[in-house]
Amino acid sequence: MPTLMVQGCTSDAGKSTLVAGLCRVFKRRGLVVAPFKPQNMALNSAVTADGGEIGRAQALQAQAAGISPTVHMNPVLLKPNTDTGAQVILQGQAIVNLEAFDYHLYKPKAAEAVFDSYQRLVDEYPYILVEGAGSPAEINLRAGDIANMGFAEEADCPVILIADIDRGGVFAHLVGTLDLLSPSEQARTKGFVINRFRGDIGLLKSGLEWLEARTGKRVLGVLPYLHGLHLDAEDALPEQQNSDARFRVVVPVLPHISNHTDFEPLRLHPQIDFRYVRHDEPIPAADLLILPGSKNTGFDLKWLKSQGWEAAIQKHLRYGGKLIGVCGGLQMLGSGIFDPHGIEGAESYRQGLGLLELETVLHPRKQLVNRQGVLACNQTVPLQGYEIHCGVSVGKALETPATYLDGEADGALSADGQIFATYLHGLFDSPAALTAILAWAGLKDAQSIDINAIREQQLERLADTLEEHLQMEQILALIH
Repeated sequence: MPTLMVQGCTSDAGKSTLVAGLCRVFKRRGLVVAPFKPQNMALNSAVTADGGEIGRAQALQAQAAGISPTVHMNPVLLKPNTDTGAQVILQGQAIVNLEAFDYHLYKPKAAEAVFDSYQRLVDEYPYILVEGAGSPAEINLRAGDIANMGFAEEADCPVILIADIDRGGVFAHLVGTLDLLSPSEQARTKGFVINRFRGDIGLLKSGLEWLEARTGKRVLGVLPYLHGLHLDAEDALPEQQNSDARFRVVVPVLPHISNHTDFEPLRLHPQIDFRYVRHDEPIPAADLLILPGSKNTGFDLKWLKSQGWEAAIQKHLRYGGKLIGVCGGLQMLGSGIFDPHGIEGAESYRQGLGLLELETVLHPRKQLVNRQGVLACNQTVPLQGYEIHCGVSVGKALETPATYLDGEADGALSADGQIFATYLHGLFDSPAALTAILAWAGLKDAQSIDINAIREQQLERLADTLEEHLQMEQILALIH
């Protein structure tokens, strides 16, 4: 089948970015292509039109390809909820929570979903671009592998191996990874891409010639380090940016923070000094505090209190600051979180921050839905986003909603107007909503930015770079 797989020497080598860029290159050449990642581990996810959940990176790759994302583009999604366990999502639906060892016993079931979804994509799309996970040379994970060479061998597709030169040791990464593969896996590895190169390409030439002579594989291109490339991260938090802006927005990095891509419009806003605050870092003064989503709200609530955030939030509100809670952040703002089914662990109750008169009960069935709506305080301001949560909140605070989503009340706005809480992810993606919320938070005359337009511009920039620096005709020949 017309399938090409991108695997990496390490995590964050550039697999997601390369696949997204290739999807846009294919689209610009008039080729209909679908992205596919057999197995993904990430807490940034998206809701598909068919009512399921996939990794955020695959949703972006679908956007790059100009098609609607479906659950079959990422049939196995693992969402870590403890240091050793994760929620297993098959073809968009949460199935079970498993410890790492138990998941390896579960892999035959996961493999059925992987190859069923792959076949569905093959039946619908003429070209498939597949992204691996981690590294194919992780010896301890090779038994029953469905994420890298195990998939490539079964699907009988060629593989490109990408490595990040900015980390150092790029030749050792490529040669070492290739050496740890089986003879058949080595044979299906058709070439290398070197990512994030800075400097004079002439100084790299002798190394590239050695690499090709040593391995017998082609170097299909050397991609430059793209400063300021802003694309939705698969999971890792983006690097902090220095800013001279006077309006400060602060977000705690919860141990299980999810969907932090919600905050890209704020992070990229030229009038905002946006800061993530990590474990044991001092909590700075801010104009706006945001409690983000979480994959383990109870655990992260306990962590929040241990880090001094409860007192910091109360001080922030006393001095007139504004506070937003998104999804899990909304649940934390209430009086308590009940977990009668043990969804997040053994503790059946967690006391909340008590800032909103509401409480939440966690249910096994997850809410997965795309939403459109308006701000409750200004119903001319449109909203568009999605919900991903298993909690149901009730209480008097919800009688004064923050938004209306598809005609239904959502979230809460406190009586003093300082706290805004919602279940809607993507709250800031609408330019009008972003401007209105920033005005509420105290930033007057805020510039309007469109994060979706930025994504499109960045995808075009990425595709231009690939066209210039990759041997695209050889890559197209490989997929054929």
